[in-house]
Amino acid sequence: MPIVPPSLDDRRFDDLVEDLIARVPAHTPEWTHVRLGDPGRTLIELFAWLGDALLYRANLVPERQRLVFLKLLGMGLKPAQPARGLVALSFAQPTQLTAQTLPARSTVKAALPIETLEETTVLPITSEAYIKRALTEVEQVRQSSLLQGLARLHQLGRDGLAPYETTPVFADGRADPAGVDVFGRSADRALWVALLAPVAQAPRTQEEVNDLARLALGGGTGAPPLLSVGVVPAQKPAAALVEAAAPVALPLLWEITTRGRNGFETDYLTLRPEAHSDRSAGLSRAGTLRLPLVHQDLIWAPPNDIGENPAAGVGDAPPRLDDAERAARLIGWLRLRPGPQSGVEHLHLSWLGLNAVEVEQRRTLSGVLLGMSEGRADQRFDLPLRSVEAVSLRIEVEEPGRGYQPWSRVDDLAAISAQPQVARDATAYELDAEAGQLRLGDGLRGRLPDAGMRIRLAEGRFGGGRAGNLPAGTLTRLDGALQVGGQPAAAITVLQPLPLAEGEEAETLEAAEKRIPALLRHRDRAVTQEDYRRLALDTPGVDLGRIEVLPRFKPKDRREGVPGVVSVMALPAAAVAAAPNPRADRPLIERVHAHLAARVPLATELYVIGCEYLPVGLSVAVSIRAGFGREQVLLEVREALRRLLWPLAPGGFDGTGWSLGRALRSRELAVEVARVAGVDELGGLLMFGRQGERWQPASRSPLAVDPADQQIDLRRWQLPELLSVVVVEGSQPPSDLRSLPNPFAQANAVAVPVVPELC
Repeated sequence: MPIVPPSLDDRRFDDLVEDLIARVPAHTPEWTHVRLGDPGRTLIELFAWLGDALLYRANLVPERQRLVFLKLLGMGLKPAQPARGLVALSFAQPTQLTAQTLPARSTVKAALPIETLEETTVLPITSEAYIKRALTEVEQVRQSSLLQGLARLHQLGRDGLAPYETTPVFADGRADPAGVDVFGRSADRALWVALLAPVAQAPRTQEEVNDLARLALGGGTGAPPLLSVGVVPAQKPAAALVEAAAPVALPLLWEITTRGRNGFETDYLTLRPEAHSDRSAGLSRAGTLRLPLVHQDLIWAPPNDIGENPAAGVGDAPPRLDDAERAARLIGWLRLRPGPQSGVEHLHLSWLGLNAVEVEQRRTLSGVLLGMSEGRADQRFDLPLRSVEAVSLRIEVEEPGRGYQPWSRVDDLAAISAQPQVARDATAYELDAEAGQLRLGDGLRGRLPDAGMRIRLAEGRFGGGRAGNLPAGTLTRLDGALQVGGQPAAAITVLQPLPLAEGEEAETLEAAEKRIPALLRHRDRAVTQEDYRRLALDTPGVDLGRIEVLPRFKPKDRREGVPGVVSVMALPAAAVAAAPNPRADRPLIERVHAHLAARVPLATELYVIGCEYLPVGLSVAVSIRAGFGREQVLLEVREALRRLLWPLAPGGFDGTGWSLGRALRSRELAVEVARVAGVDELGGLLMFGRQGERWQPASRSPLAVDPADQQIDLRRWQLPELLSVVVVEGSQPPSDLRSLPNPFAQANAVAVPVVPELC
């Protein structure tokens, strides 16, 4: 029988009232009518209410014991995870022409507490990204006469002309989730970022505004500031069976334009990102990097007017801007291109912007008094909020004659040190991050603060939850103070190109209890297949729909039986839908790999991979029962087949997704079709496999008695992907998925347009 925590007393208010009324004849027989509103009935209800409150508190004892058991196991509830994202900053007023440096933890105005993660310098410029989009062959043919004239004008042969069109990317700061190949689509394999000064109040003063903006970029009389660049690489599904690897910095060059030998030629100065502050890992993941700028006298942009500069936009020069208003505000160009002999031909970006900073849905508190020591063992102190970021927490304890002294956090006070003296004098505390609670030592395992000494929170960051996953464009304003001096910063607007993501709620008690059996089995170490599966599903910050463990399988070689190798296949959660099937992207694979790598045996060769899908097509013919709608039945047949072959729940025969490596058999699929309400008879079912761009009929099943039975075999690491399913009413399914008959066409008839009498 199941083990259910007992309820010490299951009686409630109504039960107590009825029980007391039932005792009235035995104790006070003269009280014959216990009616509502009677003073005696009121006293009965009062005592029943008091008794119900006492029983409620008594029934909390089993829950308290469960919580104590979790703590004995070292299983604290997981704290909430904060949402994170990238934003770009700009001055709200175009009259602000000096740079301002904001410290980390500046507050973004929102319904939830959101803060910046690093220091950033807001420069009085805006940016626009462009590529020199290479013309297609059709466009070149259409504009052949123009291109011939350009070749003669610039004294180039027709073969030496590489025509392009200046094309904006991420226009108005909007992101492109699908990504733009800024190298592959351009004629020069480069991304160009225009540095634009604010709009002057009068056109005649625009040049003065440009000089002031250039002065802010160059630092004036001080050192040039750091330009914060935000980059979001396009996250595409990882290739089949790709294994996780550490992010590799791309060999790219950042350059800024400067004056060449004359007033028209352009030269370039290389800007090297600060290595210690590159949160994008060399443009391999979403983040920011900081570029040290050059002196203002070296920042320059070539003229865009072809009357003044006939070579504007030609050759290695920046692209030409035909918009006169933008060209008048242009003070320089940033160029991002592959490094020499790097071999980089493609760079897919979803967004790039300047004055960028990472933000997180947390709130920083500092200088908060938590309480006063009573001089006893195992004292507990509550933090101001729950779900604290452990690495940011700084706790200080007052000591006689020394003031506040920092104490350090440990995972377990009982395991501080094997030496009694060291353990006794350790200034350490335990932290329950989810509950926001500290526990101090007992004098033997951790030092005991003297009575009357104060404990305070020097600094800590709190927050998290799914409410922080705000859609793009939600954040609009930032409130902050200057890094030096602390004066309020100028009004700053926020551009949020992408939604905030990764926010997750704190773990509930019920969810933690479900982890107890798994923890007792694997002890936070991956040994068995179930250990790998359970630990992978516990990866924080990712929503996984399925985990498969393939022992002794090396994905790169598609080789089985390799000793010491464990491959973990991860699929993200997704609802049943039409193709494509869910695919893991590289960030998901990297997070699962990082979570498992710390828990596998030392000699294990671990791979975390995506799934290899085998394209499948189906054609079905059915007869429909009387009284059922034709289109509805055909739709339900298609959905039943999609659901059966879906890789996640509720797919497959057991409701957990199609089994890995299980062959597709036409007879099994036919049974699923026959179960659909409204199907009277199955006329036939054909399966197709994909070869290149063509569908080929599947081979006959080797164990089938009926020659019409088909089978598609899958390898141990493969799953089917239903790319095409055609369901028709009739006795014969279509034999070719590419050419289906038009049910509205008449045989031996030719469609001819009728010319109206009046046009």
